[in-house]
Amino acid sequence: MDRYRGRVAVVTGASQGVGAAVARQLLRQGLTVVGLARRPDKVKELELKEAPGKLHAIQTDISSEDSILSAFKWIKDNLGGVDVLVNNAAVFPTAPVASGKTEDWKSILDLNVLGLSICTREAVQDMLGRGVDDGFIIHINSDLGHLPPFGTDRAMYGASKHAVRVLLEGLRKDLVARGSKIRVGEISPGAIRTEGLMGVMQEFPEIAKTIPCMEPEDIADAVVYMLSQHPRVQVYDIIMYPTGRPV
Repeated sequence: MDRYRGRVAVVTGASQGVGAAVARQLLRQGLTVVGLARRPDKVKELELKEAPGKLHAIQTDISSEDSILSAFKWIKDNLGGVDVLVNNAAVFPTAPVASGKTEDWKSILDLNVLGLSICTREAVQDMLGRGVDDGFIIHINSDLGHLPPFGTDRAMYGASKHAVRVLLEGLRKDLVARGSKIRVGEISPGAIRTEGLMGVMQEFPEIAKTIPCMEPEDIADAVVYMLSQHPRVQVYDIIMYPTGRPV
């Protein structure tokens, strides 16, 4: 991780859950972390006095292109640019395929697919423009990006995560064609004990008590593992299941 010490990492959806854990872990590793979230006050609470890294919080709506562009301009103007991007922000409302609301489908696709793609484009273009050849783009995907949907309620969410996987491969090939050594990868976890999942599981209180879950810190450790490999190694996808997962 020494190569990234003092350099700039952007983490989307950094106010809670996996994003918050990733931001804190990168601060411990000595990176300058920019947390993008709708609630910047929650990001500021992540500051660790004993950590060598520096934290910045920017209010950003990842479903809004204007908001994303404004955030990346601030980073360029004040910190010089981006070296690592962790695309974590995502939503997963109940949105049945046959009867779901268009606004719910749109919120999933705008954030999970388009917002991720805009952030990726801005980060990659910034790296290429500055001649950064050891940058890293990491998508926090989902095991549902590799599996058929378990039911209709999460099919649109699953479709968005399948899209993330396809977009990652497109990005990898694009960078190879450019002769760039910028690395890309995704982490595809199963159930994680976050506010979002626990909110969904309130619909199934008995299952919520027993379902095996990972912790957000487990995913943050996987991010560090991915970043810490020798530049000749591109850890492309880490699929993570909680121990004891029944299906």
